[in-house]
Amino acid sequence: MDPACPKLNRYLMASMGSLPDEVLRILFLDASHRLIADETLHRGSVRQIELYPRTIFRRAMEHGATGLILVHNHPSGDPKPSQSDIDATRKLVDLGLSLDVEIVDHIVVTATSARRIGALGPTSGDRCDGPAHRLRDSINRGDPSGKRSIALENARRAFARRKHRRGLFGTSKLFNEPAWDILIDIFVHECEGKKVPISALCHASYAPASTALRRVNDLCEAGHVVRIDDPDDGRRHFVALRPATVDLLYDYFGVTDDWPGDD
Repeated sequence: MDPACPKLNRYLMASMGSLPDEVLRILFLDASHRLIADETLHRGSVRQIELYPRTIFRRAMEHGATGLILVHNHPSGDPKPSQSDIDATRKLVDLGLSLDVEIVDHIVVTATSARRIGALGPTSGDRCDGPAHRLRDSINRGDPSGKRSIALENARRAFARRKHRRGLFGTSKLFNEPAWDILIDIFVHECEGKKVPISALCHASYAPASTALRRVNDLCEAGHVVRIDDPDDGRRHFVALRPATVDLLYDYFGVTDDWPGDD
């Protein structure tokens, strides 16, 4: 499911754009971004989303969802996301990173228009004013052959299969490869235009924090990963793949024949 799909946005405008009160709706997605469930979770000002993250992510866990599209309406008829909309979305994105649940996008709808906070632009019509806050980036940009899209989809499938295996067999050392899990997680997030804080990697690898940090150090020493300081918070650090490693992962995951998965 693509949040930029015109059919989806027309459906959302028709079903909730004319409601007299603000309503928060969640589309729960699986690892391949297929719809699992469509639920209304809250009625009232969406700035109150900040107070109810537990409900949002609990329902995601109950559905086994790995991605969420947030949707809410503006009864005023103005589809422009407010600063409160953007701030609430950012907080949920940060929480989702720690829980391995992606906030794919947040769509604001009225009876006649829909705008995505993920791109800070409307699905059609004029551009939205204000600074850009991107939740994700299009992997197809500069990729006419679609190879990068294939690589991203295969990487998502590999990560989902490994997560499913851990659910069945636990996190036994017999099956544990935290460094590979970390590389896949960074690759997927970078393809989606997201920064990856080091603190989130222990969740991706299902390894203790000390083990995950050792593996990050190993990957840095091997020349696959680089640490980046957060200029706004000296206590926070991000990790990024080196360009040569990105190319290797595109080659690995970019096969076009039947992808066997990654166990």
